[in-house]
Amino acid sequence: MEFIQREQALTKPKYLIMPALSIGNVGQLVVDLLISSSVAHKVGYLDSECILPCIGNDPYNEFSRGELAVALEVYEEPANDLRIVQQRAPVIKGTMLNFAKDFSAWVKNSSTDEVIILSGVDSGKRPMQDIGRSPIRYISTANLDGTDQRCEALGWKKLEDYEPSNNSWKLLESQCLENANGGLINSAMQINDEMYYPNLPFSSLFSCCKVRGLRAVCILLFCSEGDNIQDAVLLGDSLQSFLSLDKGMGADCGSKSWTIPYSWRSVYGPPPEPTIFY
Repeated sequence: MEFIQREQALTKPKYLIMPALSIGNVGQLVVDLLISSSVAHKVGYLDSECILPCIGNDPYNEFSRGELAVALEVYEEPANDLRIVQQRAPVIKGTMLNFAKDFSAWVKNSSTDEVIILSGVDSGKRPMQDIGRSPIRYISTANLDGTDQRCEALGWKKLEDYEPSNNSWKLLESQCLENANGGLINSAMQINDEMYYPNLPFSSLFSCCKVRGLRAVCILLFCSEGDNIQDAVLLGDSLQSFLSLDKGMGADCGSKSWTIPYSWRSVYGPPPEPTIFY
């Protein structure tokens, strides 16, 4: 993975925020909200052979100056010590672990303090007894069991199915390790379809960061496919609460007014004609 830098970048950002492809693309929607609602500016982009190529118009400004959007872009907001990666194209099938390995290597070289991974997870996997409570879950490298006092202070629960001692998670971590030649360790076992959470992109990103000794936390939201704008706002508010609490500002400083990106105006087409309801 190569970082093509076009502007001066932070030498050691405190946080790197990365979406993981997921249900409803909630992580990417949150990153769109972050970029459009702040003074974040593009400092470059990442070139990975594991990502399908794509290109499009400027997603944030109505009157674009010829700015194009590509598959993997890197933004920074120096005021909050943030580096933000936006992923606009899917990972090529069968290359997720290689992508996660390359990404974590780039993060390691960039001297980032902590990686924050944003993702949705299938609401059908949510425990029935939990309905009516917070849909936010997390996993973290802060403790060996995946817990994190910062997340617990916000009232979040650790993802129930994350047990690092389980074979499926141990297998995933072993596949994230590098051998002496820089490749992935080959394992006799393969992750199968029954291992739902270890099969998801956020798990590969998190595990590759973990085995490299990076601090990482995944902030997850139970959701379904559909109009996921409100899901993105909820996950974005949760992210802001986490950042504010971690900076010693208190969780109440997390809520903010979001600026809806210009590109979202055409996501679901124009509003319905009011006369159809008469």
